[in-house]
Amino acid sequence: MCAPDTTLQVARRNFIMTVPLRARWLLAMASLMLALALAFPLWRISLVAPQYPEGLGMQIWAHTVAGIGPNDLQNINGLNHYIGMKAIVPDSIPELRIMPPGIVAMSVLGLLIAWKGTRRFLMLWVAALLLAGVVGLADFYRWEYDYGHNLDLENAPIQVPGMSYQPPLIGSKKLLNFTATSWPATGGVLAILAVGVAIAAAVTTMRHPDAPRRGTGAV
Repeated sequence: MCAPDTTLQVARRNFIMTVPLRARWLLAMASLMLALALAFPLWRISLVAPQYPEGLGMQIWAHTVAGIGPNDLQNINGLNHYIGMKAIVPDSIPELRIMPPGIVAMSVLGLLIAWKGTRRFLMLWVAALLLAGVVGLADFYRWEYDYGHNLDLENAPIQVPGMSYQPPLIGSKKLLNFTATSWPATGGVLAILAVGVAIAAAVTTMRHPDAPRRGTGAV
């Protein structure tokens, strides 16, 4: 015959199953902000030089890369050709096919957990979101590094020995006579805020007074 559960065991089981109402609202908010990020560009890279006083720029969306101005991406690819950089072709970037369904899946899953999920699933969702953010930034850095360092010097009309053209991940950087600036755009800010709100949901869950305390035998 099985021994009855102790008060602490019951408390732990309830703790695993129950998500505080405030944490549910925060999780739902984070999920909606993440979904809303799809409607805006995630990142913005701009270039300014004497021959382009008004600047050139491109915006990176979850599903594509587009110029800020009507011909900006075409002009950037033309400049890239002169220094041996590869052309930026959105259809050739696999991440742009992966991100939209991935973001939608995370948003829907987050809303489901906010509605009926357990604390364990909430924590797993927040951990997955953090991991996705770190992996996404690392992959973006790798993409910038590849474009800035793997140059076709044999066919480049302009060659500067030892020069690479990797734009900054965040901030500004001088590249020949261009100043490249890179910052999160509206969608990126929404995604960052979503991570912050998700962390707040996790902290709220962990600090909730229903959390069992070892050795007390009570909630």
